[in-house]
Amino acid sequence: MNNSLFERLGGIEGITNIANDVIDNHLANKTIATRFAKSDVAKIKNAAATFFISGTGGPNVYKGMDLLSAHKGMNISAVEFMAVLDDALAALKKNNISQQEQEEVLFVLYSMRSQIVLV
Repeated sequence: MNNSLFERLGGIEGITNIANDVIDNHLANKTIATRFAKSDVAKIKNAAATFFISGTGGPNVYKGMDLLSAHKGMNISAVEFMAVLDDALAALKKNNISQQEQEEVLFVLYSMRSQIVLV
């Protein structure tokens, strides 16, 4: 039997580490860092981790808004969206996530594009 993506990413601890690294990457990324300048970083890290935990087959711990509601009116460009994916890939690599899981995560993230870009 195959393990869920949640399990293959290291469960709650592994995904929390990945999510924290993704947000740290966003804060350092010149393309999107200004989007996070006035944000509560701890809150964003928690939202990213719980969203990821729930979305990969873990416990349903995410209590935030749906993607469309969270991004509506932000006018996020395709370039910014790709910067987010690049940051996610870098975090996955930093956490020694295998190629197959990297591809699965990026596929899932890319599938959300229509709910984030220019909404």
